[in-house]
Amino acid sequence: MKIPFVTTRKRMSRRRLLQGAGVTLGLPFIEAMSRTIGDQALAGTVAARPKRFVAICATLGFHTPFLFPEKEGGDYEDTPYTKCLADHRADLSLFSGLSHPKSNGNSGHASELTWLTSAPRPGLAGFRNTVSIDQLIASEIGIKTRFPSLVLSTSGRSMSWTGSGVEIPGETIPSRLFKSMFIVGSEADIKAQLRKIERGRSILDALLAQTKILSHELSYQDKQKLEQYLTAVRDLEFRLQQSEGWATRPKPVVDRDIPKDISNRLDAIGKQSLMYDMMVLALQSDSTRIITFQLSGMNAVPVIPGVRNDWHNLSHHSKDDAKIDELRVIEEAQFNVFSDFLTGLKQVEEGGQNLLDHTAVLYGSNLGNASSHNWRNLPIVLAGGGYRHGRYVAHDPENNTPFANMFVPLAQRMGVEIDKFGSSTAESIRGLDLAHV
Repeated sequence: MKIPFVTTRKRMSRRRLLQGAGVTLGLPFIEAMSRTIGDQALAGTVAARPKRFVAICATLGFHTPFLFPEKEGGDYEDTPYTKCLADHRADLSLFSGLSHPKSNGNSGHASELTWLTSAPRPGLAGFRNTVSIDQLIASEIGIKTRFPSLVLSTSGRSMSWTGSGVEIPGETIPSRLFKSMFIVGSEADIKAQLRKIERGRSILDALLAQTKILSHELSYQDKQKLEQYLTAVRDLEFRLQQSEGWATRPKPVVDRDIPKDISNRLDAIGKQSLMYDMMVLALQSDSTRIITFQLSGMNAVPVIPGVRNDWHNLSHHSKDDAKIDELRVIEEAQFNVFSDFLTGLKQVEEGGQNLLDHTAVLYGSNLGNASSHNWRNLPIVLAGGGYRHGRYVAHDPENNTPFANMFVPLAQRMGVEIDKFGSSTAESIRGLDLAHV
């Protein structure tokens, strides 16, 4: 993958504001931001580089016997899927024996709702999701980039949830994402955007006034529902206030044309690959520092040589060797384009290192065994981010370690001061250690 060169037209401020409500203008974090000798020296240090977080979930799972090695540690023998990642063996860690407790829900796939939240009993009566770890991080550091986070998807569904328990729809169209990040609108477009912001603000003012009056007439339960609604309104109000600052700022310039979207919905791997390219651009240009990407399967035959059967049906293989062989073709293709994504990050130099060194990439699934809809023993890969890698870490397959134990140190690494998240029971997890410490 060719990595485009990012340029700007004038010296840039290092100050950052929050992107919001459809405004997509801003400045990338590049060397033009550090023109003074002191700034250049600072830019060369690891501490000066922004840290990023990417989470990618394949909702139809992976056949874990093809992923997990037999032996724990750094000298494990490659499996079919780790061979796909061979170029990055020193830059990633494999984890098994992790799960979110009480992930049994109202369907076999309900656990995808809570992969980044760890909320219990997804979809069952009384269920209300909680904030996802990416959105918690975005609430703390999102103000530093034009997009607090990017929520991407192959289907429109996502794993990102607001603090009020509302799912954030995923962007599925790469060209639309590219335009929002890099295509400059006319002066009239900018003025129209500012008018839209003002209209939104006036509507929210009216809503807040009305709901304050209404709250005195409600029962306790209804007040709770109203408070959930008001939280969402306040979030939007904050984004509107911050977005005004981006409306008149220049967008970064990249040496790449608008991508041509893939119209064939069955070309699942092509769609993943193109969105991965957009993710590298987004991180390289500092359009955002937080990305989630949900890889949904399909009840159809994907366009992959050697695959003749419905993907979802293949995931329910019931140990049928013929089905497993076809499933392997699909999943190897997914691991191959994921490997290309990691390569793309490593090709971007940053302060004497590369973009992957400063980006923690979480890749895995909400299902440990898709054939039986088992949500235990999740397949988890963590790459980059300044951690010590090159090993397979096997936690107890019977008494799983809470997956959320990994979220706490990942968030702390991003500058978020928390000691607990969701179902976590510790501030650390075995196998997650910083490099050079």
